[in-house]
Amino acid sequence: MDKETIDAISYVQMSKYRMKVLIDLKEGLKIPSIIAESTGIRINHVSRTLKELKEKQLIIVLNPEKTQGRLYQITDLGKEVLKYIK
Repeated sequence: MDKETIDAISYVQMSKYRMKVLIDLKEGLKIPSIIAESTGIRINHVSRTLKELKEKQLIIVLNPEKTQGRLYQITDLGKEVLKYIK
């Protein structure tokens, strides 16, 4: 396992919100309001968490030009992290 993966696993495990959002995105493409609904996390916390996960390249935005209805997808690094945080 490389350092990037180890650092990413540690980063995700430091926050229950990051863990919940990343696990939720494993199910497929989602917008923030759907993530909030399925995880029980308030939308403002979901938005902040998505920003954090995007900065660490664990997820990507498929339609960044949108201001509402942004669609998020887990990256290969995000999928690798999920193997270790179950």
